[in-house]
Amino acid sequence: MRHLRRNGSATIAELAEEVAASRRTILRDLNALRDEGFVIHAEPGRGGGVQLDPQSVQTTARLSVTEVFALLISVASMRAAGNLPFAGLADAGLAKIERSLPADKLRDLRRFLDCLYVGTLAPAVDTSNMGEMTPDLLPAFEAAFLQRQMLAFHYRDAHGAETQRLVEPQAMLILPPLWYLVAWDPLREDFRHFRMDRIRSPKAQEGAQFRRRHVTFDAGVRPVGAVGQSGPTSSD
Repeated sequence: MRHLRRNGSATIAELAEEVAASRRTILRDLNALRDEGFVIHAEPGRGGGVQLDPQSVQTTARLSVTEVFALLISVASMRAAGNLPFAGLADAGLAKIERSLPADKLRDLRRFLDCLYVGTLAPAVDTSNMGEMTPDLLPAFEAAFLQRQMLAFHYRDAHGAETQRLVEPQAMLILPPLWYLVAWDPLREDFRHFRMDRIRSPKAQEGAQFRRRHVTFDAGVRPVGAVGQSGPTSSD
């Protein structure tokens, strides 16, 4: 893009030399740029090249599955808390972003959403010690949920005791303002709720896969992305 904007036009050979790529890669990348909304003209013939329309701009959102998922769960959290102004516009905007995703990323997003549930937090739950969630949670969750990889992390419980956990992530539960990872703990042979603000250093474990388990949630908890299954009662 920089080369075309700077020089106006270029041959495929010039572009290949500029970015140290093959002719086939350049042609594929040009098609990808057109898919993103850039207007690129091609001149046929042996000496022909390509030219970028100077008024051309990117019109397709280039967002990762994790970024779109973060937007969706933020909206879901606000809706569950009863604090989502302009809900219709937010939903319409998110729908447009979803439609802009390639088929494989859209499939991953829907699988991700199948693991997301929202509900209402019981009034008796203390939220005075709520901390911030580490930003590396969602990238780790993406690998853990989509590839069914075990998840390792450091966890601090309600009494301040810290332990190293290795679990099978099964669902994410939003009970505003608290967010939970619902996982099967092989050592305890039971489901556990882990408050996300108490999780540190999460890392998906490559090669260690697990099976999807049926989870049963309390009444009032509902799925966000698909018809939900429901969940565990023990929590940490």
